[in-house]
Amino acid sequence: MNAPPTFESFLLFEGEKKVIKEVESKVQNAAIFTINKEDHTLGNMIRDQLLKDPQVLFAGYKVPHPLEHKFVLRIQTSSADYRPEEALVNAITDLIAELSLFEERFKDAVKEKKEGLD
Repeated sequence: MNAPPTFESFLLFEGEKKVIKEVESKVQNAAIFTINKEDHTLGNMIRDQLLKDPQVLFAGYKVPHPLEHKFVLRIQTSSADYRPEEALVNAITDLIAELSLFEERFKDAVKEKKEGLD
């Protein structure tokens, strides 16, 4: 009964931003991103993709509370020439490419399976 309405988990309210960036003042070459209306699924995928980047020293995320539909992503890069924002954009771009390839291979496998049944 304490759970918010379902639509609050994916609809942005007026004036609400999808991504909010904070500069990490205590750690060099680091930033904190709050991603609204997402959960562990996307957080873990982005973190994993970031950790594949050799210029990323640290990438981690947390969901502040189970009833809040957001996650907080912290990224630290190895040099000032490669900003955390760039690392995040690169990770998302690479993730989209990987998922497109996965979708294509999945469709091919389904097609092969259907042809095998005929």
